[in-house]
Amino acid sequence: MSGLKLKKGDRVRVIAGKDKGKEGVISRSIPETGKVIVDGVNVARRHQKPTRAMQQGGIIDKDMPIQVSNLAMLCSSCGKPTKVGFRFEPDGTKVRKCRKCGSDI
Repeated sequence: MSGLKLKKGDRVRVIAGKDKGKEGVISRSIPETGKVIVDGVNVARRHQKPTRAMQQGGIIDKDMPIQVSNLAMLCSSCGKPTKVGFRFEPDGTKVRKCRKCGSDI
């Protein structure tokens, strides 16, 4: 699966699953699996052994990947969850746009 419509830094809202209604910013994209990691969403508690990089061991909260189909992009101008559309500039560049209000994302 390639060509995700959501990218790192996009503000999204969860529309399905245990975290439905939560909002966050995409911190990492995994296009091979069609998943992204959103800050503060789909958090799991993991046991961490002490290592050189992480001196303190214990139970840590870790953001886990979430399927892109369970997310909706929040438009920066209208502020509503929307689908992502595309349009082409006259010089041939591809631009993402909001399907609700039509503004560029």
